[in-house]
Amino acid sequence: MAVKTPEYTYALGRRKSASARARLFKGKGNITVNGKPAEEYFARSQQLLREINKPFALLEKEGQFDVSIVVEGGGSNGQALAIRLAISKSLVVLNEDYKSTLKRADLLSRDPREKERKKFGLKGARKQRQFTKR
Repeated sequence: MAVKTPEYTYALGRRKSASARARLFKGKGNITVNGKPAEEYFARSQQLLREINKPFALLEKEGQFDVSIVVEGGGSNGQALAIRLAISKSLVVLNEDYKSTLKRADLLSRDPREKERKKFGLKGARKQRQFTKR
């Protein structure tokens, strides 16, 4: 779901069990994730920060938008990629011309892979007890 209001554009991004809601404002390039600066939230990995900024870098729009993000579920990598998708979707809502560039860079596709559920009678999703013939 993506929405455009006079103040901001909103979009939702998901990956695995992570879900990110992004609001894009005109601004100076500040990114806040769950009330913290993105540099503090993803302090351990510069690579994840680059992933988050990839849509802006591709469109040469760095430092032109402030982003407020609420993310939940999943691990840090899944959260970062969910944020990247949410930012990309909100940029497309802002300007439809960005869609072809972001789509070519594969930033608008959701990764549908999720953990398979454990089945009754098995040890995991597919792992079974060892079969003995005799």
